[in-house]
Amino acid sequence: MNALVPVTSPAAEAEAPPSPPARFDAISMTLHWASLVLIAWLFLSAWSIGLAGDAEGARMALTVHRSLGATMWVLALARLTWRLRFAVRPPFPDGMPRPQRRAALAVEAALYLILLVQPLTGLGQSLTRGKPFELFAFEVPKLMARDKAATGLLHSFHEATAFALLGLIALHVAAALFHGFVRRDGVLRSMWPASLTPTSKPRR
Repeated sequence: MNALVPVTSPAAEAEAPPSPPARFDAISMTLHWASLVLIAWLFLSAWSIGLAGDAEGARMALTVHRSLGATMWVLALARLTWRLRFAVRPPFPDGMPRPQRRAALAVEAALYLILLVQPLTGLGQSLTRGKPFELFAFEVPKLMARDKAATGLLHSFHEATAFALLGLIALHVAAALFHGFVRRDGVLRSMWPASLTPTSKPRR
């Protein structure tokens, strides 16, 4: 005797809600990893300013750093716009506690805030020095008189937020690794390139 098998009508299948996405969309992933690479270049260029052997080398390193900072600002703005309006985002895992969800959103918001504010404080430093400066292949003319106090304040804030950015990135990476290799709940896999996606199953 054949077992009875429930039959689902085409209409019922059409009315069934779509399953939530398991991965971020390709543009979100591209912007995410491009941001990581650009941030690494920004820190390397900042450190190379102090390591330059002469004034010309320091000037060139500073020009590269400024140009990368301007690029980072545009990229962060594009990423935030995509995040708010178009991004496909997988939901949090069912077993993820509410405090962890709130912490993840808070870290994300703080990262966006720093990535948008940090380049502006660098630009402010350049402007308040009261001298022309290079950005990409162009020279920005002197736009205001020298303000030593403002330059010092902006420099201190620029450095402080750089360390805050490093701390947030470390926290973000630690959380991703925890989800990927301890919880194994798909969070790391959702942003990992498809060709390198781990295949481990969630822990019970």
